[in-house]
Amino acid sequence: MRRGIAMLAACGAIAVAIPLAGCGSSSSSSTTEGTPSEANASAGEGGTPTGTNRSSLKLATKPKYGKPASGAPVQSGVVDVAYRSITIQPDTLRVKVGTTIRWTNYDPVEHNVTSQGGPQRFASKDFGEGGTYEVKASKPGVIHYECTIHPASMNGTIEVVR
Repeated sequence: MRRGIAMLAACGAIAVAIPLAGCGSSSSSSTTEGTPSEANASAGEGGTPTGTNRSSLKLATKPKYGKPASGAPVQSGVVDVAYRSITIQPDTLRVKVGTTIRWTNYDPVEHNVTSQGGPQRFASKDFGEGGTYEVKASKPGVIHYECTIHPASMNGTIEVVR
């Protein structure tokens, strides 16, 4: 009986120790600054550390916008943009002033369209699969836009020309 209890206690100690030993780095040095309590601050809402110190991993918070090729055709009328597989197809466009750009969501998750600068501002509400959003290009210039739900993989550029 004693042997069974001792074995159970040892297994319990191992079960607790293994998950703890598996977390974090095996290195004893640390690249974070601040006090240990700051370095080990738990994440708050949205994954942001609640302490004053940040993780050494950085989120790509600013998307890299593409640029239409200089020889890309200038489109007009209604130009369709597809949201598929959490990407934008095509992600760069050259259009004439007066062109309507229509985004269609083919994904089973919600997306949106929000301009991030340029001569024209717009922001859609979130729209689900089969939903669309349209904007008429009214002024020449470069418009960067993104889906604010998935900005790292869903951002695009519209060059509006006369």
